[in-house]
Amino acid sequence: MGKPVRTVRRINRVGRVLLVLFAAALAAFLALEGIVLAGSRSDLHGVPEAVIILGCKLWGEEPSPALARRLDAALDYLEDLKGEGVTPLVVVSGGQGDDEPMPEADCMAEYLEAHGVPAGQIIREDESTNTVENLQFSMARLREHGLEGSPHVTIVSNDFHLARVRMLAGRYGIDCSTVAAPMPDWPSRIYSNLREAPALVKSFLLD
Repeated sequence: MGKPVRTVRRINRVGRVLLVLFAAALAAFLALEGIVLAGSRSDLHGVPEAVIILGCKLWGEEPSPALARRLDAALDYLEDLKGEGVTPLVVVSGGQGDDEPMPEADCMAEYLEAHGVPAGQIIREDESTNTVENLQFSMARLREHGLEGSPHVTIVSNDFHLARVRMLAGRYGIDCSTVAAPMPDWPSRIYSNLREAPALVKSFLLD
């Protein structure tokens, strides 16, 4: 009888350890989701010298619904600035994925121009492949256009993305406001928020 009892006790101990590990992992995930959700908002202050719109996947030669939301949010923001007499440079930032027929920046520029933004106001950054490169390469393009030092910029992306954007902007010394664009539907919103939690950890550790 002794051996079966010891086996049961050992199994119970392993079960308790696994339960504790699961609870810890769940708590960490929920904490990360809290950070993502808390950051899913616009945060505007100051007058921007430039607006940076972060790229997102294309659907053929058209913006995906998520990217279209970013562009539309930027257009609304630019219209508000225009009413205040402010006309900042606009950086469209996104390279070309293996399954994309063109750089995201080119598609984004065409969309903005079709909605009334002058071509001369738009700067194309068409080499970036992730959020860090979006920010670094966009700031480099702005320096090429005469914005030296630490210009105040407004960064536009989907709401789930902005906690990570602010973290990385702070890490690289970028003085920024943010504009939150909503996701196009609830399934994409839920999926993006769930996926963003591990992406936030990855960026914190490696970017």
